[in-house]
Amino acid sequence: MAKKNNKKTGTTGDLIISKSRTKAAVKKSNVSSDFYGALDSTVRKMITAAEVRAEANGRKTLRPQDL
Repeated sequence: MAKKNNKKTGTTGDLIISKSRTKAAVKKSNVSSDFYGALDSTVRKMITAAEVRAEANGRKTLRPQDL
């Protein structure tokens, strides 16, 4: 019998951002369900770019100036 894959799929699976904290941070607007995936994608791209910059500077630690 094959193992079941218990990972969440779709736009909400494996988010590195918190939906509840994002929603709480938004004061004057509503948050669409698509926003979380777009925000997550943007944050992941920022992290990747920061990793590249840190590595180019001979570091393994991400620092604020890498953003």
